[in-house]
Amino acid sequence: MAEEKTYLELSEDQGSSHKFYEVTVDGPKVTIRYGRIGTDGKADVKTYPSPEKAKADADKKIKEKLRKGYEQAVMGVRKKRSITRRDTLLAAPSGAAAKKALAKHTAPVLWKFYSGAAALGIFIDKNHCWVGNQQGSVFCLDHNCNVLNQYRLPDGVKCIISDGVWLYAGCDNGNVYDLTGKLPRVGYEISEDVDIYWIDINDALLAVSDAGGTVMIANHEDEQLWKRKSKGQQGWMVRCDREKVYHGHSLGVTAYCGWEDPREVWDYRTTGSVFFGWQEKDTVYAGTTGNKIFAINKETGNEEKIYSCDATVFSCSAAEDGKYVFAGDNYGSIYCFDKEGTRLWKLATGCGAAYSMQYFNEHVYIVTTDGSLACIDATDEAIKGAQSGVVPQSRSITAPKPVEVSDTRQMERVTSAGDGVIVKCLREGGKLRVRVLSQGYHSDWNVQFPRDIREEGASYVVDQIIESSGGGFYRAYGDIKKLER
Repeated sequence: MAEEKTYLELSEDQGSSHKFYEVTVDGPKVTIRYGRIGTDGKADVKTYPSPEKAKADADKKIKEKLRKGYEQAVMGVRKKRSITRRDTLLAAPSGAAAKKALAKHTAPVLWKFYSGAAALGIFIDKNHCWVGNQQGSVFCLDHNCNVLNQYRLPDGVKCIISDGVWLYAGCDNGNVYDLTGKLPRVGYEISEDVDIYWIDINDALLAVSDAGGTVMIANHEDEQLWKRKSKGQQGWMVRCDREKVYHGHSLGVTAYCGWEDPREVWDYRTTGSVFFGWQEKDTVYAGTTGNKIFAINKETGNEEKIYSCDATVFSCSAAEDGKYVFAGDNYGSIYCFDKEGTRLWKLATGCGAAYSMQYFNEHVYIVTTDGSLACIDATDEAIKGAQSGVVPQSRSITAPKPVEVSDTRQMERVTSAGDGVIVKCLREGGKLRVRVLSQGYHSDWNVQFPRDIREEGASYVVDQIIESSGGGFYRAYGDIKKLER
């Protein structure tokens, strides 16, 4: 019996999803290869009792994919998405200038967790410390630096951001992963013509900045609402709130009217290109290659304050309402300013330059070029001691061996809902939508739900279904199981 090969591709919703699925039947053996177009993907091989049973199961799998929207295709027509890795763009300088710019004293680092590769992703809350690195490893720690959980994503982690109770990791492969369940799930699949630099999410609305200086907005169904090219090039920074989107690029920061309307509200020109941005209630902060952080009023676009560093600002953050402003430069120094712009201190990290940072509960957390997640004591007492050369003994912890890449499509099978909520996948207007079947919910509202596990006619059990802040749709939260009856 001759080998039989079927090659399928998925490309739906304005090209935001580009995946392949290849089934090869060779006698009693079936090989299934799948992944993003342009990669080798992953391969699973299974041997059946007979060629007939192998062919029957292969046909069943192909039909399932066709129902999900896959189509027959020719291999090699589409190309792998382009990826710009930040660590190749932001190389720390060396030589006499570097030595001159180094801070004289080391910051009071309480602990350092070495993740295994350069790290850009960070998120801190009252219970957890998250770090994601360029190998795709994501670690969840407690505040004593104990590893609570870890995932492995298929490519490098660009950033980790929160949207209410949801936590997302933006990945170099173009996916944005929901980290709120036992396994990471694909929350968004960004169009391949967008070379991702950074993301932000507000009430399920996704903002993406890219290498070309473009900002793109997508809704909870991963459908593109608008895309706008800035006046500048590139653009690491994108921050958003309920009213506006703030995009940093090579010429400055531009604010857009909102999620449904890409009209420009204001445009502020900075000294140097914008790398990293932070926001508080009324102010957006932009760190630049011009050695400065610009505090800009969200409503008017007027300059509130400028904070001057000694080198390119890789990252910045602020305490609530800008009481303190922090910066990390490309020489591995951390700065602290008061709200009026006075520099209070400059200290060395001792573990590389801070690609990203967050201030939380009188501590500054950074992720660095050497792959560390470091916790720095930012209390007045600790900083005063550090300025005189007195620092605590730092604990250093090395990450455990990375796990295998997570299978985001894997689901536990259950026969009853238990305490969960039942949802069902339906085809509507050529697209797969998810609706709630359990009582007490709007049956006509769509549910934000991972797209790569949607299967027409299938039912699922979700830990929680939560109404969006703005109303009109629901969001799946927590673990997802396949319901079989």
